Amino acid sequence: MITLVRKAVLAASALAFTAGFPAQAGTLLLGTYPDKLFTVDEATGKISERIQLQGGLPVSLRITPDQTKIFATTITNSSVIVMDAKSHGIVTQFDLNTPTERYRFNGGAPDPTGRYFYTTMLRMDKLIDRWKVSKQMFAVIDIKLQKIVRTADFEPEDDALSGGYRAPMMVSPDGKSLYIFKDKVLVVDIAKLKVADRIDVQKPESTGYESVAFGGGVEGFQMTTGSQLVSLFTAADPYVHNKVFGLGTFDLNTRKFKFTPMGPITTGMSGLEITPDGKFGYTVVTNGTTGNKRCEFWKFDMASLKLKDKVEFACRSRFQLGMSSDGAKLYIYGASYDIEVYDAQTLKLDKTWDLGADATMAGMLVLK
Repeated sequence: MITLVRKAVLAASALAFTAGFPAQAGTLLLGTYPDKLFTVDEATGKISERIQLQGGLPVSLRITPDQTKIFATTITNSSVIVMDAKSHGIVTQFDLNTPTERYRFNGGAPDPTGRYFYTTMLRMDKLIDRWKVSKQMFAVIDIKLQKIVRTADFEPEDDALSGGYRAPMMVSPDGKSLYIFKDKVLVVDIAKLKVADRIDVQKPESTGYESVAFGGGVEGFQMTTGSQLVSLFTAADPYVHNKVFGLGTFDLNTRKFKFTPMGPITTGMSGLEITPDGKFGYTVVTNGTTGNKRCEFWKFDMASLKLKDKVEFACRSRFQLGMSSDGAKLYIYGASYDIEVYDAQTLKLDKTWDLGADATMAGMLVLK
């Protein structure tokens, strides 16, 4: 199951988090092949800017909690790009790859100050006759110095967990801990670059379920009320192992995890988007594969966590789910030359915006 970590679902928290959002069109930011970021005006669907990246193909986008800076990474030259979220201007960009060293990582998380960028990666060193690949390691990238300043290898037990260097991650509000979401939540002491705790979410307390699993998606991480993360999860009961999906919340401050089962599992689920008023949530459900593949929007009432509506739509081989800044539209995009715009109330196709370029799966940021 592929999911994105999104906003909290508890009504009080959601309303507190979204009370200040104005109902107006925003700007979409997404990556395109081979080496650009596009901004798209939500009101018109027109491309506003084509931002050239010296580092090649963008694979991740993150915005800082204070919504002032955007961090992007590329796979071509293993680059880090920092942009001003308001002007969309590039503040700095630099490559980590050298002729004898290459790195492979898929996004990361900035610290609260924006000075450092934390990630997990592999390093490849060029020898006389081959490339030597390192163990999976933590890395601290200094944005001011434009280089990796600290690394530390994973412990064998952590290296064996699923997700590899693509696992989602988030920095705690106080900037002291890095959370990495794999089969377990790894709590990394940033000062020591060492795992300080391992939180097993596979058997949450008092739920009657086991084998609870996170989905992926670095670009989708968001917080509510400063500390809570939410995601769609899969789980199974410990008796007949019937698989279900549900919503799980994880508090970065208290490190408490709560899982609420919602229904039978499908072939796959992609994305969780919550309206600004916190009343409704949307995901995309896939049933079957190849010629038998069917895709549906599922709409949830977030107060009761009940399925309210579902509507089938034309599948793509790969795609991601997004939502407009006012919650009125849903976007299907990625691995294609267009953005399909659906009405969030009727779940019907409204229009299609032509990008004129192939969008990457780096995710989409909605800038206000």
